[in-house]
Amino acid sequence: MSGVVEVGLGRRTRRGLAVWAWVVFAFLYVPIAVLVFFSFNASARVNIWGGFSLGWYGEALRNDVITSAIRVSLIVALISTVVSMVLGTAVALALDRYRFRGRRALDGTVYLPIVIPDITMAVMLLVFFAEAFKLIDSFGPRLTLGISTVALSHIAFNISFVCVVVRARLDQFDRTLEEAARDLYATGWQTFRRITLPLIMPGVAAGGLLALTLSLDDVVISAFVTGPGSTTLPVYVFSSIRRGVTPELNAISTLMLTASIALVLGSLALQRRRASASQQTQIL
Repeated sequence: MSGVVEVGLGRRTRRGLAVWAWVVFAFLYVPIAVLVFFSFNASARVNIWGGFSLGWYGEALRNDVITSAIRVSLIVALISTVVSMVLGTAVALALDRYRFRGRRALDGTVYLPIVIPDITMAVMLLVFFAEAFKLIDSFGPRLTLGISTVALSHIAFNISFVCVVVRARLDQFDRTLEEAARDLYATGWQTFRRITLPLIMPGVAAGGLLALTLSLDDVVISAFVTGPGSTTLPVYVFSSIRRGVTPELNAISTLMLTASIALVLGSLALQRRRASASQQTQIL
């Protein structure tokens, strides 16, 4: 009898958890679905459906302010992603392969941009740029906040994410392949270029896609370190939404959502490819 009661309780628990999971998913994704749905609304009133139309996408793309923000976002994202991939991979290799003084401190510092709040990092970067500009201005050129400060800020937090992804790949790396290359008289650079880099490239690319996604979506840090003429698209959307939601903002938000989903799916695909390649290597 007790066994029947336990089975009944187990079924009820599973059903309750399933219902709760659907409630959570609905809470998270129904607002996004509503935003995407109304981005195709022909009416100028956001909450009243006036028929299907792609007109607001055209209006958004013809807006000079929005196109300028898109251009700034793409420039910043590309610069920060490329630099972060190079520096993040170098840091990951240094922490994985070498033992040096201050290694533990560097290892802990790498994770700081991931765990500290965005607002804290934004204030720190703003203070850093203000003090650095004050020092540089005393020697000559006068510097101001702009695209360069936004790109440097994105590099500062993207390096950590790239480093973490690449280190995860290096943990599964087969060192015997490098040893075999050196036994065949390959130099250190030849071993890295022909053996190490191709094998860790899926991890590097996944980290790069993650960095690109974070850069395109960042609002808090960008809002603090941006200057005239260097407003990114997320900062523009955040500033505009204070005056009210418009179908044009719905269209821009949908485009940003689509780009983010595509980049995340690309990163997951590369990580799966990395895992598959690692399994094949182990089998061989």
